[in-house]
Amino acid sequence: MLKIGITSGIGAGKTTASKLFELLGVPVYYADDRAKQLMNEDDELKQKIITHFGTSVYASGQLDRKLLANLIFNDEKKLALLNSLVHPATLADAAKWMQSQKTAYAIKEAALIFESGSHLQLDAVIGVSAPFDLRLSRAMKRDHLPAEKVIERMNKQMPEDEKMQRCNYLLYNDEQQLLIPQVMALHQILLQRAAVT
Repeated sequence: MLKIGITSGIGAGKTTASKLFELLGVPVYYADDRAKQLMNEDDELKQKIITHFGTSVYASGQLDRKLLANLIFNDEKKLALLNSLVHPATLADAAKWMQSQKTAYAIKEAALIFESGSHLQLDAVIGVSAPFDLRLSRAMKRDHLPAEKVIERMNKQMPEDEKMQRCNYLLYNDEQQLLIPQVMALHQILLQRAAVT
């Protein structure tokens, strides 16, 4: 079975593309959603977060996301520390999930596929590309944030062109080219590739 990643910059549409693959019967692991679950379900991870960020982040038994976000906001060291705790747990969970899949290929959807090192566990990575202005307006609409807040988030990620250059396949979600036919064509390519591996 092929292990495929899918990634993009903020607002480019990796989740939209992933949902299309799911419609074709391809299982998708949503790393960001799963990381949030693991922060509440994985006792070892919870303990590490409490050790570094204090018991107040789990005062109600569940992770207080807002409080944690305030603790790491504008503090690169604390953000890096949190990522160093969460990424290994998510990588291990994703690897276990991949092992249990029975399809020709399965997809891991993640914003930080290269930054977290998870591309090293994958056979190929799909990049979803869209122009900056379009990504900005989509993210502003989706997250109800002003432009400067979205740009601040974008600047914390790997530059879009560098990320796309590192991908093996590209999908263009630019409102000029239809995404569905691109996904369907790539699905065939991946099925063929899986058949010969």
